Amino acid sequence: MGNLIIVLGDQLEERSAALAGLDPERDAVWMAEVDRETGAPWCHKRRIVLFLAAMRHFRDRLRRRGITVHYTELAPDPADDRGATFGELLAADARRLRPERLVVVEPGDWRVAEDLRTTAAALGLELAVRPDRHFYASRADFDAWAAGRRALTLEHFYRWMRKREGVLVNEAGEPVGGQWNFDHENRETFGPEGPPPIPRPRGFRPDGVTRGVIALVDRRFAHHPGRLAGFDLPVTPRQARSALDDFVTQRLPRFGPYQDAMAAGEPFLYHARLSSSLNLKLLDPRTCVEKAVAAYEAGEAPLASVEGFVRQILGWRELIRGIYWRFMPGYIEHNALGCTDRDVPECFWSGETEMNCVREAMRHVLDHGYAHHIERLMVLGLFAMQLGVHPRRFHDWHMAMYVDAVDWVSLPNALGMSQFGDGGIVGTKPYAASGAYVSRMSDYCAGCRYDPKRATGEDACPITTLYWDFLDRHRERFAGNRRMAFQMKNLSRKPERELAAIRERADRLRAAFDGGA
Repeated sequence: MGNLIIVLGDQLEERSAALAGLDPERDAVWMAEVDRETGAPWCHKRRIVLFLAAMRHFRDRLRRRGITVHYTELAPDPADDRGATFGELLAADARRLRPERLVVVEPGDWRVAEDLRTTAAALGLELAVRPDRHFYASRADFDAWAAGRRALTLEHFYRWMRKREGVLVNEAGEPVGGQWNFDHENRETFGPEGPPPIPRPRGFRPDGVTRGVIALVDRRFAHHPGRLAGFDLPVTPRQARSALDDFVTQRLPRFGPYQDAMAAGEPFLYHARLSSSLNLKLLDPRTCVEKAVAAYEAGEAPLASVEGFVRQILGWRELIRGIYWRFMPGYIEHNALGCTDRDVPECFWSGETEMNCVREAMRHVLDHGYAHHIERLMVLGLFAMQLGVHPRRFHDWHMAMYVDAVDWVSLPNALGMSQFGDGGIVGTKPYAASGAYVSRMSDYCAGCRYDPKRATGEDACPITTLYWDFLDRHRERFAGNRRMAFQMKNLSRKPERELAAIRERADRLRAAFDGGA
């Protein structure tokens, strides 16, 4: 054998650099379903189905092209597995197949990259790591941009990327529409009548391969969280492109104004639900950007919506990847707020809580393995940070419960932006807020037993109590943060008697949630 080409579960693109120059007479592809990667220690059932179904479809497409694929499937009964780690499975197959070298595209997980290097070295084999062409910016591109900068600000990076790629800019390099960012136009909420009928994202009926995976997960991972009923996620590139077309025609026009809104019973609103397809590389980000821009140029979507969508892909997604690789492996150890080893509350697994906003967001997570970015950041993430959950624990939970979670994207978003665990590398301020924010941006507070305006008393909103307690606990830390000046000024107006009552209630809330409330 010549090359043994390793394809990881989040590298399912057929234009991958790993497959470039593949000689079907001498080279082969290696893929493996690994229990310790897929379902351990705890993982949403829908996430397991998505990864395994997409991997098996990719394997079958390669085989139809005449490519040899050595593929290890999970057995329905764990006792029938080899029980090996990723590295052990690869080593055993490499000894049997005796390739001249191993080939892989840059992994999206620092730990996996290290496992590959260690395994190749132990086998005495060359490991050829090829660049990941899926992204607009290479890791070297990002490091060149970041060199010498005091802050890695999204707006600066985003403008640089727009100009470099020629996206929504004129011949002079100036932004189409006269401004780079339309975020101020994209903060609409639904009135008391709630949102109008919203087209649901296109779903895909499971075929035989996917049904086989669903049966496997139902049997082998029956005790894991989440629900599989109605599984309809894209698991092939064709399905992912169809889902993109559906978003651009059905929801993109209203995506911008309502991207920060929340509504009961509406898990998707006008969001794309394309992140899992992008992160498994079933969908190319350039295709997403080009189709959105084409919709604007054809007069089918307003600039504010298109720019907001482009910013998520060309700006935020690329920035987050760059930050991950620039700061790993030490990044995962960051704990800037000095949190204890507190885990996420039990309701983050069960969805059972009297807090209507958390219950609603967790229903979306349990039903779909998904919640849009405001529910993730400003309900679940907000609550966890103010409760004092350890940022790495929150990242572990995020990796387990979301179908689109892979390490390079989850760690900076969850530990960094959501929990401020990195102390300001991703965001210059913590996303702290009272229940008033949730009340303003959603209808979740209507009918909730808690009052978002109150910080003390039995009917006080836990988010509001914990908000003031959070500011109080970190008063010195944020005293010099200009973006926190308004919040800290409001804190200074609180009389000591009220703050003492807030602290006492916050302590009781933490004890209750630590106890499984």
